[in-house]
Amino acid sequence: MQALFAWDFNNKQIDDIDELITENFEQFAPGFDDHGFVKDLVAGVQTNLTDIDSYIIKYATEWPLDQINTVDRQILRIGVYELVFDLKIPAKVAINEAIEIAKAFGGDSSGKFVNGVLGAIFKEMEPKQIDIDNENKAASPERVEGPEKKDESAILTNTDTVHPEPENQVQPLEENVDETKEVE
Repeated sequence: MQALFAWDFNNKQIDDIDELITENFEQFAPGFDDHGFVKDLVAGVQTNLTDIDSYIIKYATEWPLDQINTVDRQILRIGVYELVFDLKIPAKVAINEAIEIAKAFGGDSSGKFVNGVLGAIFKEMEPKQIDIDNENKAASPERVEGPEKKDESAILTNTDTVHPEPENQVQPLEENVDETKEVE
């Protein structure tokens, strides 16, 4: 988000955003390897910027794009990119991440604003294949029972009924037993 913020704040005049990403990692997360996630994310936002901004304009109807503060605008751009264009990220994960980032770095109402915009997009978009696959996995009998779970019907006897334990099998303790008495 920092790289996109600087890029947008400088009217998209930064030529080498990869260098800016590297500097941000060196300054804020030295030694951290995200395996290219941030570079892919920033490149995805830049490549799809016109379409991403169209979504924001369509669904943030009360806010012209240039009047959305720079932090919220970048959060929305990342959120829309992950929600609509990145097919590897489940939709609800994209929305939740954007909301959490907005709560952490935006203003008091940023989380609600981001949730409203991304939620409206989510309601109207076709389901992503990853979401369909995840729902199918969650609904599969293997997921519900689990391979290690035993079939409880196999525990029952041939009668297919469970018989309660006989009453009074265990005798209650006597209340006034002298525990100091030795047993003979």
